[in-house]
Formats: sequence, C-alpha cells, structure tokens
Amino acid sequence: MSVWKRIKGIIAKPEPPQAEKTMLQLAPGDICEVSLVTYEVVGRVHHRARNAAVLTLQDGTAIRHLHIEEREMTRYALYTPIDGRLDAPDEVPTLLDLDGRAYHLEEEYGGMVTTAGRTPYGQAGEQLVWQYQSDDNMLLRVEWQDRRFTLYEGESILPADIKVIRSS
Repeated sequence: MSVWKRIKGIIAKPEPPQAEKTMLQLAPGDICEVSLVTYEVVGRVHHRARNAAVLTLQDGTAIRHLHIEEREMTRYALYTPIDGRLDAPDEVPTLLDLDGRAYHLEEEYGGMVTTAGRTPYGQAGEQLVWQYQSDDNMLLRVEWQDRRFTLYEGESILPADIKVIRSS
C-alpha cells in the first residue's frame, strides 16, 4: 500500500453507521422481543396511509399479531387470533359481546394494504378494520379482506416492553 493511499484512508470520512430498524420497519426474518418473549417476524401487513403495520410473530408454535401505529406517539397492541364469525362488512355492530365481556367500537377505517411473508391474507388489497375496547381495557380487532373476516383479542403493550433484537 502506498503512502498516499494510507493518508487518503486516514483523511477520508468513515461511512456513517446504518440506522437501526424501528418496530414499524421490521420485516419477515427479523427478531423482536415483546413483553420478555422473543418472536420471529414471519409476516407483515402494512397500511401506508395510516403509517401502521401488523406483524405476524411466531414463538415456536404460538402465533401472535403485533399492531403498531405511529400517530402523535407510537402505539402497540398484541393480539391472539380467536374463532368467530360475522356475516357482512356493512353489518358489523358497534357493540360486541364475547364471553360476557362487552366491546365498544372505538375506530373504524379502511384502505389499501401491502403484505409480505405469512399473513392471514395471501395478497395485498383493500382491508376494512374495526377496533374495539372493553371497559377493562381489553382490545378486539376485526379485519375484513378477501371477502372474509378475521378476529383478534388482545391488549395494549407499553413501548418499553418492546425492542428489536436483530434486523436484516
């Protein structure tokens, strides 16, 4: 190596380190920790207009869904799929009673989503979402896409209980 190359190497600015991915940017193959449980991200549904994503998380055989939405602050909710059925998207009620717990409709929205990896829906498209909350702060999420409903029950997660372990 010549003297000039050495001097040039000393003077040259080092490349800036790559920024760490945020939870909203995680994709299939990444690893995260939620409430002290380590999960692999196996799927992602991204709602660009709302700056939100639902990550499909897997820990062994357990499948969970982490809803992340950035508004004035980032909000997290961890859901487990439940069995249930509704008839039509225009007939979703504002009050749902499941196992003696009353869920009240908080928000209803729709829009185009993109998918990656293993998700409840095989392809991108239009998705309708209804988000409910009970009096004891339990959450219920109803999604409609590809002419079928998916229901999830869960709870809010504190931002301090979530961290990125490894991202690609």
